[in-house]
Amino acid sequence: MDFGFTTAAYVVAAVLFILSLGGLSGQESAKRAVWYGIAGMALAVVATLVGPGSGLWLLSVILIAGGGAIGLYVAKRVQMTEMPQLVAAMHSLVGLAAVFVGFNAHFEAARVMAMAPEQREMLEGFAAVLAHKTPVELSILKVELFLGVFIGAITFTGSVVAFGKLAGKIDGKPKQLVGGHLLNAAAAAVSLLCLVWYFNTGGFFPLFLMTLLALFIGYHLIMGIGGADMPVVVSMLNSYSGWAAAAIGFTLGNDLLIVTGALVGSSGAILSYIMCKAMNRHFVSVILGGFGGTGEAAAEVEGEQIAIDADGVAGLLEDADSVIIVPGYGMAVAQAQQNVAELTRRLRAQGKEVRFGIHPVAGRLPGHMNVLLAEAKVPYDIVLEMDEINDDFPSTDVAIVIGSNDIVNPAAQEDPNSPIAGMPVLEVWKAKTVIVSKRGQGTGYSGIQNPLFFKENTRMFFGDAKKSLDDLLSRIS
Repeated sequence: MDFGFTTAAYVVAAVLFILSLGGLSGQESAKRAVWYGIAGMALAVVATLVGPGSGLWLLSVILIAGGGAIGLYVAKRVQMTEMPQLVAAMHSLVGLAAVFVGFNAHFEAARVMAMAPEQREMLEGFAAVLAHKTPVELSILKVELFLGVFIGAITFTGSVVAFGKLAGKIDGKPKQLVGGHLLNAAAAAVSLLCLVWYFNTGGFFPLFLMTLLALFIGYHLIMGIGGADMPVVVSMLNSYSGWAAAAIGFTLGNDLLIVTGALVGSSGAILSYIMCKAMNRHFVSVILGGFGGTGEAAAEVEGEQIAIDADGVAGLLEDADSVIIVPGYGMAVAQAQQNVAELTRRLRAQGKEVRFGIHPVAGRLPGHMNVLLAEAKVPYDIVLEMDEINDDFPSTDVAIVIGSNDIVNPAAQEDPNSPIAGMPVLEVWKAKTVIVSKRGQGTGYSGIQNPLFFKENTRMFFGDAKKSLDDLLSRIS
């Protein structure tokens, strides 16, 4: 195979990746978009294995098969509620790979530069590319390699900590060492000095020292962020992993890795911005700490929560003409999406208008609720985003909140001292009646009390969501 085939295959793969990202923006096209991504990655792998300079292809195939088997095993075992931490774990592997590839490139460059000119002419693959680089190009290579390792190391430890917080293995509260972000700034400054040192000497020690500092930055940075901001952090780390891959792509001279890394990096950055906007958070404020930091105390919630049983909920739904269902992470934990879909089918069969309101950060990742509802075969056209449905709550008879808390919290609008003040929320309390399906009286993921539960038009449908809906369905024909 020649470079022409490899380049052409990379171009087609890049187009497929772009189509995949574009298709993921809509529920109807998402499934097709996933197949575009799979096809693009398969083509890229095959083109790399059979392309010029691809040595040890048999070992590569064995490793790919082994990795694929592990991935298949993990994918079959993971629950939808565990998807965010799985994504964080995958990001950590991308970061670690960038570090290893950067180290390998450093040692390979040192080996090639130590060879006699006549020996260099016999080299193949990446070594041959290194052998023909000019001194200026080698200097640029050092910077690319250094940045790739730096970003990769931060991504690795940051993603490991994010995984731990999402999985509940690490306390979700912000924690930092004495000195706080000054330690991160100092580590970054020393890393910059290491770059100058490495650029001038090309020795391994400054590269290794920077790696240790970057690993610390990733760990300490994410440890200092509250659990409620973890969805934004996962998206941010996704962006980091993309830029790490792009930097390593420059090091290896691999055009597809550059394009793919840039796509992942830019899309992750855009997603982080969208999520921050949906939470009324500034990106810098997320990096500097999570919800519940210092500030004025939030207003005390007065009143009591009024409970309702399945018979009462069935009666309210029987009298209702319009219903809006707001799903959240609690629905995912209870695996109640099939029950929700069945309730929707029965109510629509009675001629009632039933729609869904989805907050941009419902669950633990954007699209989390959309995937669950699609899995339960809820029609796409009745699943609406927050901006599309918020104005309809005042004319809605019953709003049903299933496992949501922070995204329906009126304190975001009513309490200027609340940690979520200004955050756009679904205004369910404006409906005539609100039914909240909730396991108990605890707070949400951010640890903030919700005044919605104490409002006069709210009824608390306590219990596991799946069991509660089973009881309700037995009363609705």
